[in-house]
Amino acid sequence: MSAALSTEPLGTARPADAVDRRFAELRAADRRALVCYITAGHPDEARSAELLTGLQEAGADVIELGVPFSDPMADGPVIQHSSQVALAHGMNLDRTLALVKRARLSVPVVLFTYLNPLLAAGADVLDRAAAAGLHGVLVTDLPVGADAARESWLGSGPLAFVRLVAPTTPAARMAEIARHGSGFVYLISRLGVTGEQSTLSASLPATIERLRGVTSLPVCVGFGISRPDQAAEVGRLADGVVVGSALVRAAGESVERAVALIRDMRAALDAPR
Repeated sequence: MSAALSTEPLGTARPADAVDRRFAELRAADRRALVCYITAGHPDEARSAELLTGLQEAGADVIELGVPFSDPMADGPVIQHSSQVALAHGMNLDRTLALVKRARLSVPVVLFTYLNPLLAAGADVLDRAAAAGLHGVLVTDLPVGADAARESWLGSGPLAFVRLVAPTTPAARMAEIARHGSGFVYLISRLGVTGEQSTLSASLPATIERLRGVTSLPVCVGFGISRPDQAAEVGRLADGVVVGSALVRAAGESVERAVALIRDMRAALDAPR
């Protein structure tokens, strides 16, 4: 399993270093990263904790843990519903941090959030996140250049600052986004909100090539990857794949179904190319 690539403690230096180390290990082993998104508190807090451990054991290399938000405008119906369920259970950012602290995972964990929950949590939230066992942060609604002061706060903090790139982004803008990020770049495979899709965009290979031409950061592709064969296809092009809506949908059915999906994704990524 990829989770066993490193047996050293993750928090030996800046938490952000754990993300860099994981991708370096994967690169050395000629493997692709499996990045798994779940919403904290979905289907409930207890099963959310089970999921974290189960995903690690099934082969996740990085876990993106979503903070439930009342207005998740970038998300499709599956993840929107998971946020509503988690909020109804009382999940919030502080309880998300506590969930990670209890889990004591050995793979990097990225806090996936909108800006408002971070701002509401106070100026020390990044340090508290690092102390809880987080290694990165991704803010869905903070594009490069929108708020220089807050971008500087995130970029100079203890966590890797993962940035999003849209498929229509020109190369010069891609380069600017990557310069203001760290850990890896999350390339959105298509326009629109999150959600499963039956086919991948025909322009995806060219988009990945364009992004690779302007950054040395690992490129992970998400939005719509729902089947093992799609994961394998993207893994032949990028440094990693992000599985979100399909995993959240499976988690809504059972922890076992979600873990089985990730085992299948891991096997597909590790199959000879």
